[in-house]
Amino acid sequence: MKGFDPKFRDFPDYIIGITKEIWEDRGIATLHQYYSDDIVVRSPASVVLGNANVIGATMATLAEFPDRTLFGEDVIWSGTPEEGMLSSHRLLSTATHAHDGVYGTATGKKLTYRILADCHAINNQINDEWLIRDQGAIVRQLGVEPKAYAADLIAAEGGPEACVPPLTPATDQPGPYKGRGNDNEWGAKYADILSRIMGADMAAIPAEYDRACHVEYPGGMTGHSHGDVDQFWMGLRASFPDATFQIDHQIGRDDPLMPPRAALRWSLHGRHSGWGRFGAPTGAEVYLLGISHAEFGPWGLRREYVIFDETTIWKQILLQTGEL
Repeated sequence: MKGFDPKFRDFPDYIIGITKEIWEDRGIATLHQYYSDDIVVRSPASVVLGNANVIGATMATLAEFPDRTLFGEDVIWSGTPEEGMLSSHRLLSTATHAHDGVYGTATGKKLTYRILADCHAINNQINDEWLIRDQGAIVRQLGVEPKAYAADLIAAEGGPEACVPPLTPATDQPGPYKGRGNDNEWGAKYADILSRIMGADMAAIPAEYDRACHVEYPGGMTGHSHGDVDQFWMGLRASFPDATFQIDHQIGRDDPLMPPRAALRWSLHGRHSGWGRFGAPTGAEVYLLGISHAEFGPWGLRREYVIFDETTIWKQILLQTGEL
C-alpha cells in the first residue's frame, strides 16, 4: 500500500476503514485528508464538485439520520497503489429518520438500504467517485412512492426551471480517473451475461444463473431463482427498449476465502419508449446509471446486487412530461 497510511493493511481495509471513520466515528473533518479538494462525486441525482460540498452534504445527511451505520459487505477493486486503485464498495446502511431534512418531516422510521460506490484512490486520497444509493428503497420505507417523491423534490427545489439537474452525459464532469478496470475472466463473464440480457437474450438467465440464486434489486427487492431475475431485467429493458446499453467499468477478482466476483458500472441512455418498470411510455430521454456486483459458484451466478436510483429516473421523466 505504497503512499497510503500504514494503519490500513490493504485497499479494502482502507475503503471500509475511512467510511466508518467519516460517518460513524464522526470524523467528518478527516474528509480534508481523505478526499481531494477538487474531487468529482457523481450520483444519479447530481454532480458535486469539490470537497467542501461533500462535507456539507455529509453533515446534512447525519443531521437527518444521526444514527446511520454503513456496513461494508464487499470491496471489489482493481489497480495498484502506484498507479491508483478503483474500489467498487457495497454497503448495507441502517438509519432512523430522526430529524427533518431532504426526505421531509421526520417520521422516526428505521430504514435499511444498500449503496454502491466506485472510488478512485491514490496516495491515501480519493479524487473521483460514482455513488448510487437505493433511493427507491429509502422513500418506500418512508411511505412514499418514487414517482411522488420525485415530484415533491422538483417542487422543493424551486420547480422545473430551478431544480438540481440529474446526472446525464451533458451534466457530467471529467475527473482524473480514466481506467476501465481489469481483464479478469469473471468481470468479462458478468459483462457478457448483462450484454446478452440487454440484447434481449433472456435465455442467458437460465443458462448462466444458478437456479437457487439470491438477488438484491432496486427498491429493496429481494428475489430468488430465474423468475425473479427475468422479471427484473425484463421490466427494466422493456421500459427503455431502444436505449443504448454501455459498460463503463469492469472488474473481476479471485480472492482467498471469497467466491469469484465481478463489479460493473454501466448505463442505459435513450427514450422511455416502452411499457415496463416505469409504466406507460412517455418518450422522455433518460440516462440511467447502474452499478452491480455478482458472485459466482459451481452452478453459475449465485448472488447479484444491482442498484440504480428510481427517483432520479422519475425526475427526468416528470421534468420532460410536465406531469407535476
